[in-house]
Amino acid sequence: MESMRLTLFLMGILLNATTLRGVKLLVHDYYEEKCPLAEDIVRHNVEVALLNNPRLAASLLRLHFHDCFVMGCDASVLLDSVEGMTSEKLAGPNVNSLHGFELIDKIKYLLEEECPITVSCADILAMAARDAVQLRGGPRWEVLLGRKDSLESSFSGANLFIPAPNSSLEVLIDNFKQQGLDIEDLVTLSGSHTIGRARCLNFRQRIYESEDEYHHGNDRYKRYTTFRRILRSICPVEGRDNKFAPLDLQTPERFDNQYFINILGGNGLLGSDNVLISQDLDGKITEHVWAYASNEKLFFASFAKSMIKMGNINVLTGDEGEIRRNCRFVNA
Repeated sequence: MESMRLTLFLMGILLNATTLRGVKLLVHDYYEEKCPLAEDIVRHNVEVALLNNPRLAASLLRLHFHDCFVMGCDASVLLDSVEGMTSEKLAGPNVNSLHGFELIDKIKYLLEEECPITVSCADILAMAARDAVQLRGGPRWEVLLGRKDSLESSFSGANLFIPAPNSSLEVLIDNFKQQGLDIEDLVTLSGSHTIGRARCLNFRQRIYESEDEYHHGNDRYKRYTTFRRILRSICPVEGRDNKFAPLDLQTPERFDNQYFINILGGNGLLGSDNVLISQDLDGKITEHVWAYASNEKLFFASFAKSMIKMGNINVLTGDEGEIRRNCRFVNA
């Protein structure tokens, strides 16, 4: 079943369809009559959780991203392993990395109490990501709703489609193109790294690489060496692989445009952050980075637009999929 759906997904990519499947069936007020308190329940619980642990904001945003990049926004990332099906949670990009599952479980439980078998896990992920961004100072957007939940997960798809932290710019562009997203979406959604953390294992090579590209004595070089010195104090050459550092050292818990300012100075944490500048041969991506670095309102508006676009990737609607009672398992 997984291989069949993955094949169909790849066929959709090859056809390069201009309209994402099911997108016209998603609407803003989907739960207005079916479950009028749905969005309030999601937002309240996200807000309480973030008061106790602000870092969960990045986790919720990442969950939505990692879900949508594997066969579409269908909550397949939430499924646990069962006989004959390996969970996406165990794939390389996700294992010991994705968090926030317990909060999604809690929200789902409360929604089942309020409106049984009505609100999909896929819609919960989309709403929770939106609320997490806004509650950390970012933009708010109207989430299109009406997604159904997948009946399967794709372990192989998670290993294939989710960008790695050391991806080249060419690979990143291709990853996003496969999802129907362009270079503007790539730059905009990379701005998610204004919040969150990464493990030493994922950026050690970056902070111990050659300094030849920098001109000693200039301000940029001084900022870069300070940046690397801080990170090397967290992550030695060997060991402490699972130690964390913030993706944005300046404002690690606030959703803002600091990420773009950082990478213009060569101070992005991940290799996949810095290639937006260092490997941009025609300057088109750099133009977007400069625009967002100098205009936070523009970044916020673009981010909301790209999140809506991403949230519509290959959604299941109508008779497709189901509304899971428990986000970890398909209905019996």
